[in-house]
Amino acid sequence: MTHSRSKALMRTNVTLPGPLLARVDSVAGPRGRSRYVAEAVAQRVRRDELGAAIRETAGAMVGKPGWMGPDDVISWVEGLRSEDTE
Repeated sequence: MTHSRSKALMRTNVTLPGPLLARVDSVAGPRGRSRYVAEAVAQRVRRDELGAAIRETAGAMVGKPGWMGPDDVISWVEGLRSEDTE
C-alpha cells in the first residue's frame, strides 16, 4: 500500500505483545512501524474481503448450462492427465 498526501491519515492506538512489536520493529526499520502495520492490516482486510466474496458466491453457478459440477471437473482433469501420459 502506498501512502499519498491526498489520503487522510488517522491516528489510532493499537496494543501489541512486546515480542511481536520487537519483531515488527526489526523488519520495519527506524520510523517504519506505522507504514508496516498499515500495509499488514490492508493485506489482511483484502484477504478477508476476498474470502467473504468467495463464500457469498460459492455455488452460484451450480446447475447453470455450460458449468461443470465437481464430478465433471474431476473426470475432465483425469482425462487431461491420461492424455499427457499417452
